[in-house]
Amino acid sequence: MLRKRTHTPQISPAYTCRLDMAPTPSLRLPDEAMDPDNAYRFIHDELMLDGSSRLNLATVVTTWMDPQAEKLMAETFDKNMIDKDEYPATAAIEQRCVCMVADLFHAEDLRDDDPSSATGVSTIGSSEAVMLAGLAMKWLWREKVGDGWKGRTPNMVMGSNVQVVWEKFCRYFDVEPRYLPMEKDRYVITPEQVLENVDEDTIGVVAILGTTFTGELEPIAEICAALDKLAADGGHDIPVHVDAASGGFVVPFLHPDLEWDFRLPRVVSINVSGHKYGLTYPGIGFVVWRSAEHLPEELVFRVNYLGGDMPTFTLNFSRAGNQVVGQYYNFLRLGREGYTNVMQCLSQTARWLGEQLRVGEHAELITDGTAIPVVAFRLAKDRGYTEFDLSHELRGYGWQVPAYTMPDNATNVSVLRIVVREGLSADLARALHDDAVKALGSLDKLKPGGHYDAEHFAH
Repeated sequence: MLRKRTHTPQISPAYTCRLDMAPTPSLRLPDEAMDPDNAYRFIHDELMLDGSSRLNLATVVTTWMDPQAEKLMAETFDKNMIDKDEYPATAAIEQRCVCMVADLFHAEDLRDDDPSSATGVSTIGSSEAVMLAGLAMKWLWREKVGDGWKGRTPNMVMGSNVQVVWEKFCRYFDVEPRYLPMEKDRYVITPEQVLENVDEDTIGVVAILGTTFTGELEPIAEICAALDKLAADGGHDIPVHVDAASGGFVVPFLHPDLEWDFRLPRVVSINVSGHKYGLTYPGIGFVVWRSAEHLPEELVFRVNYLGGDMPTFTLNFSRAGNQVVGQYYNFLRLGREGYTNVMQCLSQTARWLGEQLRVGEHAELITDGTAIPVVAFRLAKDRGYTEFDLSHELRGYGWQVPAYTMPDNATNVSVLRIVVREGLSADLARALHDDAVKALGSLDKLKPGGHYDAEHFAH
């Protein structure tokens, strides 16, 4: 009698197949192709070792967007932003975004008869935007000084608190950086410092709306007024660029009456990061000029090998159009009312955190989240451990809160910074505060220097 054979389905275990037994080369191309599901799993699992972006309070970069925005951005990964003839709708969306930013900053070049008249461009974050603004200033300085510019060294005046991209600009494009030092308890530049450092070879002054170190707003109106008086008295006529990477999408909604933008005639250009408080995933930024006269024509290139005549004045050429699509979604979805509500909510959360730190015995506030939703603080007194120890302790709870030293001449001051972004809810902020209290309590029990002894470490 024949026994009936039973069918055994093929077993395909997730983590015990050959893929996981044989090491996959990571520094050279594998010899064989890989199943797409296995390739996905291989990379996905390794990325699990990254920290949670939502708990990364070191970065101002957006870590959460509406699912609808994510869907739009996924649908437009394949569109090359530079190819405006092939993708005219994406190109039109980019120009609309530029116009919206220019209008938000009160640019002069917006005319009713030409709604696309704003002078500016989208960029890969504020880093590219800074390079373009700096180049425009350098070219205008060359025009002003005439043919003798080749024997002179242009300089740019800015605080030692600027983001590193300004240092890159000066080094890449042969501009002398004149860094204005900070002092303990003063972490922004002053008009007096600016006046002491400008001369006939100064291409421009950089003022920051929301500094990287503390989130403070530099006194832009006062700096411009000092430079206005200098020019009126027969001195040097120096333009101002505002680095609004962090504050450009905050201040117009939290502090609409504060004059820092093109309402000040001396401001000629502004950069802003859409991937920060513009609430869009990285990387998207913008640079806009007061009017076309502040962007030299020599910096605009025209190409036709993608079809049509396309002016371009970006450092990068090919890039995906999905970031500008995501930014346009936010502009339409939120409008002025929505951005105002979001920024007020973030500011309220930041100010609550700042107040909790202020009333405690451990922290001394530098910024309380009022200017932009950033809280910077240091330890109130010598407790036998440092800000770096507290940062390390918070990592044990999953939080990434950076500790760092301040720029020249305040390098002996260490600071912790909490960036409150969309996605850090009030509940998460309370959890952060509770974990900080526990971390500080644990550190209070340690030996001086913040080092665990064997008993504490084992515990």
